[in-house]
Amino acid sequence: MLKIVKTILLAGVMLTNITAQAAITPNPTAPNIAAKSYILQDFASGRVIAENNPDERLPPASITKLMTAYVVSHELAAGNIQLDDEVLISEKAWRMVGSRSFIEVNTKVPVEALLRGMIIQSGNDAAVALAEHIAGSEETFAQMMNQYAQQLGMVDTNYRNSTGLPDPDHYTTARDIATLSSAIIRDYPDHYKWYAEKEYKYNDITQHNRNKLLWRDSSVDGLKTGHTEEAGYCLVASAARDDMRLISVVLGTRSDNARAQETQKLFNYGFRFFETHELYPALTQIADSKVWKGSEKVVQLGLAKPLSVTVPRGRYKELVASTNIQQPIIAPVATGAQLGEVEIRLGDELITKQNLVAITAVEQGSWWRRLIDSLLMLIWG
Repeated sequence: MLKIVKTILLAGVMLTNITAQAAITPNPTAPNIAAKSYILQDFASGRVIAENNPDERLPPASITKLMTAYVVSHELAAGNIQLDDEVLISEKAWRMVGSRSFIEVNTKVPVEALLRGMIIQSGNDAAVALAEHIAGSEETFAQMMNQYAQQLGMVDTNYRNSTGLPDPDHYTTARDIATLSSAIIRDYPDHYKWYAEKEYKYNDITQHNRNKLLWRDSSVDGLKTGHTEEAGYCLVASAARDDMRLISVVLGTRSDNARAQETQKLFNYGFRFFETHELYPALTQIADSKVWKGSEKVVQLGLAKPLSVTVPRGRYKELVASTNIQQPIIAPVATGAQLGEVEIRLGDELITKQNLVAITAVEQGSWWRRLIDSLLMLIWG
């Protein structure tokens, strides 16, 4: 059973603002984007601002290397490999077609050099070398990629290789790529800085990052381009302006310039017409509720992770928050126990909701407290 408690939880938000702002003109619709599929999503809140065919399964080309990099970063964080590990370059890696990092067969190259070469200059040879170093073979590494995709909730993705070279069973979607990009930025910020580097020199050869927006827009700091004849020209990019970060995925455009131009359209639209606010930090009390049969009379409630919202510009003060709290709550209560929800609405629209959890534990009370509360619960139903 849920007890519904309607509460204005947002500092400075007044009920009268809802009427005062009701006549605001709706935001313009998103611009037309010349791509097979695209999505524009806020990083903090996860809100999708614009999309078209975001769940269509398409070949990702070298955008595949985002997952290759994610797996490598995870292995580094787990201590299974080190950035200065020397990787022996196999003949298979050396012979890879397409974009290359110009590594030589039977030489040893540090993991960091391979990782940066793959991220910045999209080296297929570097991707295969890393896959073989971690998993023994590229085929086994692809299985690891699919396992991580499942863990991240990428439900429409399947990998067959570490590079993105064409394969009929190698596909993903714009939505899944946005999910992966968010995970890269969130989970491995120290490695994310490499996605903003404009060039990388290895073996006396300097190559440039193919993401043209790194030169055109100072707010852009990643992520990856991709191109094959089958996939078209693709670009995953992220930009941060003020306190707002957006992630754009554009798949299947007609040219190198087009993927940059269409991405820029999405960023300009998102930053111009929307704003993002963190409403509540993690593990901070935003409500409390009575506890029966406990050592304490109330339990403090908050959120396990920060709660942010993305709304049309100028409408933040119209937000209304409410809590739906489980009743009765009976001790013992463990830290992190889900005890309700907080909902955020803008007018009649449910913007988001998140579980309310106990941020303090409550142990069982004395036998006398348990007896008294049992009688009170019986009397009051």
